[in-house]
Amino acid sequence: MMPLHANIQAAAGFAEPVLTSQSVFRSVMNALARPGVIQTIPAVIEPPQFLMPAAAAVALALFDHDTPVWIDPAFTAAPEIADWLRFQTGAPLTDDASRAAFALVSRASALPDLEHFAQGTPEYPDRSTTLIVQADTLTDGSELVLRGPGIRGISSLYASGLPPDFAARMQANRAQFPQGVDLLLVSDAQLVALPRSTHVTAREA
Repeated sequence: MMPLHANIQAAAGFAEPVLTSQSVFRSVMNALARPGVIQTIPAVIEPPQFLMPAAAAVALALFDHDTPVWIDPAFTAAPEIADWLRFQTGAPLTDDASRAAFALVSRASALPDLEHFAQGTPEYPDRSTTLIVQADTLTDGSELVLRGPGIRGISSLYASGLPPDFAARMQANRAQFPQGVDLLLVSDAQLVALPRSTHVTAREA
């Protein structure tokens, strides 16, 4: 039988950890500064099964021993995900979503209620959860109209695989600003950010 550490290393991290982490971090910051604008992660990575390359790259760049991470039931059912996260990032995993600095959601259609996650406080709104949510695509779904900081006028996002009430959930999240959570939607090697400050509505048919 192959040793556990060999299985984990087979799903490798970054070949050049420092430079690649910095590049991915810049991509995430650009996404948060420009909601709705798709970023392509430059990293070449072989993540464990079920974890998309962009989600894995964000984890490698942002997770560490000080950032508790919540993973959803589908990821929990695949133990190689937790093993890889611990081995590659050192991040502690938590079953309590309200304590998580980050959350990994395997399918956007199964997005949990956002209220379950850390919302921050009026004094420290940054003490909230950032959700990394795997979508089917970012370019082939129903139109979402975005307004708010970082957007000139309006912008459109066409992510697919989202729950039917996604826009309503995001509106409720925005109503808590400056508290609330931030979302990073990922698909394959692409990501797009929906910060809590973004107003999201569904385009009327």
